[in-house]
Amino acid sequence: MISPQQLESVLHTEIPITQAMQIAVKSCSDKEVTLVAPLEPNINHKQTAFGGSLYSVAVLSGWSMTYLLLERLGVEAQIVIHQSEIDYLAPVAATIEAHCELSSDIDIEKFNKLMQRKGRARLKLKSRIVSEGKTAVEFDGVYVCIGH
Repeated sequence: MISPQQLESVLHTEIPITQAMQIAVKSCSDKEVTLVAPLEPNINHKQTAFGGSLYSVAVLSGWSMTYLLLERLGVEAQIVIHQSEIDYLAPVAATIEAHCELSSDIDIEKFNKLMQRKGRARLKLKSRIVSEGKTAVEFDGVYVCIGH
C-alpha cells in the first residue's frame, strides 16, 4: 500500500499545480482518500475558497483514488477525467478537505478485466468537500484509465 507521503509526491510530480495549491494527502487506503488544501493559496475575493480550487481538489481526490486502485491491481495506465458534475452547496471558509471513497458497488474485478483485455476502463467516483461539519461540495466524476 502506498503511504500518504508517497501519494502526495506522485501528485506533486504528475500534476504540478498541486504544489501551488499546497494540496496534501491527509490519509489514503485501498478504499478512501482525503486531500486537504489550505484556504490562503486558494482564496477568492469573498475570503472563501475559489470555486476552481474546490473543483480541483475534488477531482484530484478521485484521481488519487483511481491511482491507488491501479497501483493495487498492478496496472500501469494514464488517468484522465472524462466527465464530471459538481454541486456547490455552501461556501468554504477554512481548509479545503475532499473525501473520495471507493464505493462497494464498484466491480473491481470487472474493471481489472477490462483493463487487461481492452487496455482501458472507466471508473465512476463520488467526492465531497466538508466544511464546518457539513457537505459543502458534491462531485461526481468519471475517470478513464488508458493502459500503456
